[in-house]
Amino acid sequence: MCEGYTKSFYLWLLQIVGLLGLLALCLWLALRPRSPNYTIMNFSVPAINDSNAADHGVIQYELGIENPNKDSGIYYDDIFLIFYHGVDAVGNNTIPSFYQGRDRNRQVLDHIEVETRLWTALRNAILNATAELRVDLSTKVKYKTWGIKSKHHGVQREGKIPIGKDGKISNKKKKVKLRRASKKWKLRSTRFL
Repeated sequence: MCEGYTKSFYLWLLQIVGLLGLLALCLWLALRPRSPNYTIMNFSVPAINDSNAADHGVIQYELGIENPNKDSGIYYDDIFLIFYHGVDAVGNNTIPSFYQGRDRNRQVLDHIEVETRLWTALRNAILNATAELRVDLSTKVKYKTWGIKSKHHGVQREGKIPIGKDGKISNKKKKVKLRRASKKWKLRSTRFL
């Protein structure tokens, strides 16, 4: 008779453990933070037709950073941006670390000085409407959910920016969303972290 009670007790205990496991899985799926989204919102190379600016150039850009999480804020370490024309690094920039609240967007307006030795080739490619820059973004983030900070997560994104004769983005949307970096570019960008 005691054996029947023992079996039902173990069955009841197994049900409780199963329900707790299912509850933990549901909470993990609901609270798991998503990576931030990065978009080049605006991009221009001013004074592209100015013959006096033949020895150096400036690239202006606007980077949109979106936190898609409704329950988590994000702490960003320094964000490193590198712009490439072909395999040559045209210029780079660092955005200082900051905190972004839940479900918030941030716009970063900035510029980079184009290295003098690369400006002529880039300028000629832009004037021929054949220029395409690649941007590489690297950073580390921590998520803050219910007051608890997570460990650091590395983020590498890249995007290709087609540039028209006017020195602006030439695709139809006029925006470039940065996607997960390929393995080749991950190796190159990890040396900055």
